[in-house]
Amino acid sequence: MTIDKRAVKIGYICSDILAAVLAWLFFFWYRNHISDDLNPGKFFSLFYSSLAIAVFWLLINGFWGFYKDYFRKSRIKEVYYLISSVLFGVIVIFLFLILDDDGSKNYQKYYKTTALYFFIHLVCSAFFKVWYLSIVKKLIHKQIINFPTLIVGNGPSAWEIFHDITKNSQHLGLNFRGFVHLGEESDSMGNITFLPSLGHYRQMENIIENHKIEQIILAIEATDHLHLEEILNITEGRKLIISILPDIYQILLGLVRVQHVFGTPLIEIRQDLMPVWQMVVKRGMDIVVSLLVLILGSPFLITVGLITYFTSKGPVLFFQERVGKNGVPFKIIKYRSMFTDAEKLGPALSSTHDPRITPWGRFMRRTRIDEFPQFFNVLVGEMSLVGPRPERQFFIDKIMEVAPHYKHLNRVRPGITSLGQVKYGYAENVDEMVRRLKFDIIYIENMSIGMDFRILIYTVLTVIGAKGK
Repeated sequence: MTIDKRAVKIGYICSDILAAVLAWLFFFWYRNHISDDLNPGKFFSLFYSSLAIAVFWLLINGFWGFYKDYFRKSRIKEVYYLISSVLFGVIVIFLFLILDDDGSKNYQKYYKTTALYFFIHLVCSAFFKVWYLSIVKKLIHKQIINFPTLIVGNGPSAWEIFHDITKNSQHLGLNFRGFVHLGEESDSMGNITFLPSLGHYRQMENIIENHKIEQIILAIEATDHLHLEEILNITEGRKLIISILPDIYQILLGLVRVQHVFGTPLIEIRQDLMPVWQMVVKRGMDIVVSLLVLILGSPFLITVGLITYFTSKGPVLFFQERVGKNGVPFKIIKYRSMFTDAEKLGPALSSTHDPRITPWGRFMRRTRIDEFPQFFNVLVGEMSLVGPRPERQFFIDKIMEVAPHYKHLNRVRPGITSLGQVKYGYAENVDEMVRRLKFDIIYIENMSIGMDFRILIYTVLTVIGAKGK
């Protein structure tokens, strides 16, 4: 017997709705004494306010990331995060619904009322979350809910993981479908005699599809670490939980964080680059800044366009196909900084003394002014303010020949500016593009709103000082 995982998520959402409505009913009764004086007007007010409050708390919970990876949540951590989300939501409700709603200036009453609602909603939400997650964990322990899992490797480490999880970590709900081997087929059985060999690791794309794999455990021996990068490239872009068995050096360096008490020590390779609320804030910042630049900065943008038009023949704007998030192509917009037909002999990167660049274009490149039209790309969601610079497919193919990990850049929206751009500037050849790549990967693995702000500050200083390469 198995349960549809979508139904479990719907149940989780319904439990949040029930908690929000019950808390609001208690609060409504406290403020209006509806049990003693129920009239049609108050009934409709209660009905619509309960509906609105349920939608509000669903948005807050989604903003806080409660509906991501809901099968593997810790109940203690869930309550811990719940305190901050409820505090934020109650402050919003206090400012827009409670404060001065009756014209009174008795602020002590407001604070007591708000504190009461905070307590009521927190207790109701914590109770329903812990109750529902406890039910889910029981279903996982009984394998009614399980996660098709693949082991990569067939040596002693693979056997150790398989034996340890099946004996001591049944609460994880892993349903091992088999393993893939790293060496020759003749060596494929190794120590795992109770699991079928599903093939070679280079066949993993088909294996994942055919067996509907949701989790992968990399049980790679120290001698096989050269395969790690290739395996991660194969699984890139898929909705998988990927864990790796740590070695003693990673344990001593403090890289191991056990997700479950007494669980098998595994390092989880993050797929979510930023918390949900930071992703929302990042996109909101993209929209707000783009609108401000395009509207308030329109006189400046028009002036730059006129200078571009009168200093060299050709169109003011330059459109070129680049590759964006998830490998989707889009048209990037720039002020034209080169003479027309600059690439009549084929795609070519620019250099410091490139004769194809106009005198005005050279100044625009140093100050990054030529990038300003890309705020429109940001506004429509093709780009972000901060992210790896987008490249053409021609050069991506060249980079992939020597650096297959370039594929990791497709996980995020490309940006107007990037850590690689700030640290390295424009690349003049493929080798420089590969060297710049490490800065972009560092950014992706450490993405945060704080890092975006730091990169934007460096970019502003580059524009003001005309220090761009």
